[in-house]
Order: sequence, then structure tokens, then C-alpha cells
Amino acid sequence: MNKPIIVVVPSKPLYKKLFSEEADANLSRLGVVVRNDGAADWNADELRRRINDATVLVTGWRTPRLTDDILEQATQLKLVAHSAGSVKFMLDERLMKRNIAVSTAGSAMIDSVAETTMLLCMLMLRPLHRLDAGLRAGASWAEMKLAGVGDELGAQTVGVVGAGQIGKRVIRMLRAWDVNVRVFDPFMTPEVAAAMEVTAYASLNEMLRGCGIVTLHAPVLPETQHLIGREQLENMREGAILINTARSLLIDPPALIEQLRAGRLRYATDVYDNEPLPADDPWRTMPNTFILPHIASSTRQCFYRQGDITVSEVGRFLRGEPLRYPVTPQSLKIMA
Repeated sequence: MNKPIIVVVPSKPLYKKLFSEEADANLSRLGVVVRNDGAADWNADELRRRINDATVLVTGWRTPRLTDDILEQATQLKLVAHSAGSVKFMLDERLMKRNIAVSTAGSAMIDSVAETTMLLCMLMLRPLHRLDAGLRAGASWAEMKLAGVGDELGAQTVGVVGAGQIGKRVIRMLRAWDVNVRVFDPFMTPEVAAAMEVTAYASLNEMLRGCGIVTLHAPVLPETQHLIGREQLENMREGAILINTARSLLIDPPALIEQLRAGRLRYATDVYDNEPLPADDPWRTMPNTFILPHIASSTRQCFYRQGDITVSEVGRFLRGEPLRYPVTPQSLKIMA
């Protein structure tokens, strides 16, 4: 019996970043692996040439969009195993109508993004990075001691917008500090809220009032784009902290910038409308902010989890077992 052909789109450097030697060996046991040995991911033309005999396509975050003309060449394709998170940039429901299954390794990022969120909460409450920079720049000891007075996480009321996988993980971490947690998520039932020891709100504005920290974990959908606008920001209390490790489109930029420049709110973010962030982008000099280069999930453990999940999903599919992390038409609609 002929072994299935597994075509790997990510470049050799990216593949080695995600797939450990053990994961690579396990993938090789599952079929004939056609790897990309180049320094860059294949472009659309190269993928079109390579996809003909593929049973499984392993994709990454720089894979070109799987357009109809590419898929027309993929007569044997049965599974797209995505080694990253969202697949929305890469495919749509038309692929699934061709009876091609899709899986994602997005669950690998839950812990790392949740940890980054917690880190940002703490750094905004106690800005130790500023003290380090000040001491290194020659600021006086007394000045830095005075500037070092902050607030404890356990004393905060934290609002979580979106209780998906990452949002729930953040909630569990916050509850370990006995934080008073409020949640806005239309899909959270009273039973789930009670089990997680949080207060669920039907109104976003009502939830925002009184929160010292608000952290965003909602997907970008037509109804959530600019979910946090002028009205919502004005409902937040003076000096409150807004954390965004989800998507920039959840926030109305002009309304937020106005609040930041007025010194009314503080903002920590890992995501932007324009990425990579241009050298002259206003966010680089925005006051009352802490900015990161979209690295919330970037840990060595997360990268290898992505590879492990991908290989596991390929194995399950080829053995005729249900996928553990399938992408369905329904989940695709609410995917970031």
C-alpha cells in the first residue's frame, strides 16, 4: 500500500522552530514527507506545483491563501494541518466543501498568551521596567524608590472580555490571586460563571465600570470590531488599565488615543492594525502605554507544542480517528 504524501509548506528555519527532532521523526513514520528545504515559505506558484500528490498539507502562518486554482491541483488532498492558530487568512468554507478536513494548533498558544496577559497586568500595576531603565540611565535612588510604589494584582477588579480558551485560562490564573473577576461574554452561562467563581455581565458598559484592569480575549467579528469604542472607554474608571493580547480591531484607535493622551487610561498591547509596526508609527511614542511586537505566544514550549499537535492531528486523521482540534464552518466564522 502506498504511503500518504505529506507536504510541508513552512520554510526549513520555521519548521525546525516548531517541530522537534522527535516530532519530525514521528511525522516521517506517518508517510512520505516532502519538506520545504528553503529559507522562505513557498509562494502561491511554488505551492501550486508541489500540492498535486499531497494527501496532507502542513501549513504555517506565512502559507499563501489556498485559492480555488491551487486547490484544483490538489486532487488527492484530504487534510490541511495548520501548525499555527487562525486559518482564516488562508482558507474559507469553499475548501471544506471539497471534503478537505482542517485542523489547527491554536490550542498550543493558550498558556503562553495567558501568561503574557498576566505579566502585562503586573507590569502595568508595578512598572518595574521603568525603574530598571531609570537606574541604568542614572536616575537617583530616592527618585526610583518613590516611583516604585505600585498596586497588587489581588486587590484589583478585573474585567475579562471574551471567555474562549485563552479568556478562561486567564480567569483561572486571576482566581489563583483571589482577584474579583467580571466577565462579558454572550455565550457564558450562569452555571459556567458560578463554577469559575466569576460574575458574568450581559452589558459590556456595566461590566467595565469599576474595573481597575480590563483584558481583551474576544475574536474579531463584524459585531466585535471596535467593540471598545468611545462610550466603553469613557465608562472605564480613571487610571484603569486596558490589556490587549487579542486583536487590535477590537478597539477604536482614535477613541483610545484620545484617552491615553489625556492621561485618563493606561494601555498595554501586543497587537496593532499595521504589523510590522512602522518605525514612525505613533504607537512607538504614545504616552501611558507598554508595547510588544506581537510575541504573546512566543515561547519555546509553545512552538514545540504547535509541532506536536500538528503531528498528532496528522496521525489521528490517517488512522481514521476524529481530529482533536478540527476547524469547522461554525468555528471558522468566529475565528480571529
